[in-house]
Amino acid sequence: MQGIARMNSERRKAVVLVSGGLDSATTIAHAQSNGFTCYALSIDYGQRHISELAFAQALCKSRKVAEHKIIKIDLTQIGGSSLTDVNQKIPIRETEGIPSTYVPARNTIMLSVALGWAEVLNARDVFVGANAVDYSGYPDCRPEYITAYEKLANLATKAGVEGAMFRIHAPLIALKKAEIIKHGYELGVDFSQTVSCYQASSSGAACGVCDSCRIRKAGFSEAGIEDSTLYM
Repeated sequence: MQGIARMNSERRKAVVLVSGGLDSATTIAHAQSNGFTCYALSIDYGQRHISELAFAQALCKSRKVAEHKIIKIDLTQIGGSSLTDVNQKIPIRETEGIPSTYVPARNTIMLSVALGWAEVLNARDVFVGANAVDYSGYPDCRPEYITAYEKLANLATKAGVEGAMFRIHAPLIALKKAEIIKHGYELGVDFSQTVSCYQASSSGAACGVCDSCRIRKAGFSEAGIEDSTLYM
């Protein structure tokens, strides 16, 4: 479930969560390199950096996925995050504890939709680009969360109780951002076609100062790979 070792698999279906960022771009390339036929899923949850969905579409087209769905789940209705509430400012300095960009239950919601689609497709593998090393401290990006969700997936589905076990893959979870970038680079990911910024413009230009931009810039610097991100 964790790490980047090549999996011994016949070509089989997998649902991959794709946001348009560099982590999910690397994740889908990783899944394809390990022989999976990928069905990509993006969630329009009312995020202020909505341009990421256009990047996700372009990525999925270039990766020639079997199918790409964008499903709308309006989390602005519950708020609680500076990514879904325009009245909250995106932090541009490091903060103590979990930052305001944490979206309540986001990964649980996204994984649940991915799990449902996987069951319909008769797929038993779900990939997510969660990372617990160079990240903002979100509780739903930790290895113990992924392990617990996999257990839930097999308890809560018809397929699971009938013995067709699901696996939740988080191949990047223990990697530093520089290692993710190197892995994606080796897999041929074009990082100029990804966007990570929490307040990216409609064209995907990054602010360069939010938490996600800082982590991304530091990762490219440490990896020794040119940062082709378009900054404002």
